[in-house]
Amino acid sequence: MSGHSKWANIKHKKGKADAARGKIFTKLGKEISIAAKAGADPDSNGKLRDVIAKAKSCNMPNDTINRAIKRGSGELGDVNYEEIIYEGYASGGVAVIVNTLTENRNRTAGDVRHIFDKNGGSMGNAGCVGWMFDKKGLIIVERSDSIDEEELMMKALEAGAEDFSAEEDSYEIITDPAAFSDVRLQLEKEGVPMVSAEVTMIPQNIVSVTDAEDAKKINKMLDMFDDNDDVQDVYHNAELPDEE
Repeated sequence: MSGHSKWANIKHKKGKADAARGKIFTKLGKEISIAAKAGADPDSNGKLRDVIAKAKSCNMPNDTINRAIKRGSGELGDVNYEEIIYEGYASGGVAVIVNTLTENRNRTAGDVRHIFDKNGGSMGNAGCVGWMFDKKGLIIVERSDSIDEEELMMKALEAGAEDFSAEEDSYEIITDPAAFSDVRLQLEKEGVPMVSAEVTMIPQNIVSVTDAEDAKKINKMLDMFDDNDDVQDVYHNAELPDEE
């Protein structure tokens, strides 16, 4: 699968707009609560175990994690978040997928449509761009002198990973979504330090955005999505120029 490194760069660029720690914790809290609906014990709930690991990698405090688990399991009142996925196009024909968790479908749909429209994009029907992406587990390990590439690759493949690639500043491990939890857990047991680990949407092809105005609109759109509390994740297939 080509484009791993470009996708990772996309994800890292997105992270700059998530710099407000409180906003990150709000979104992770929702994700934990949704996962905890299927059971509050991470030992028997793999999805919850994975989300907790993701939260801890973002330095989310244990008491905040525990509160989110209690909200999801009903101990702190009922939580009724609905997961809704929106699809559309950004300026320059870039495909965009917006994952949301909301308790107000109408508000969220209106907000998402407004953000597309305001930035030269258009919201489409379900499935209009989803076929351009593959759902995969993605684990990123930062390059360092203490990590042997060959050894890491063998550990990843033996744990059940589909693919392994060495990039300029990281190693990227791809898994089938169904195998992600087992692979992540095995690498964790092996002491492999992971920068990030999550099930995500990887674009099959990358659109190189060379027009400065298109790039400006796309970046503004991504920032607005990140600022919206109902939006959990945004995936796109743009390769954007570095912002000055």
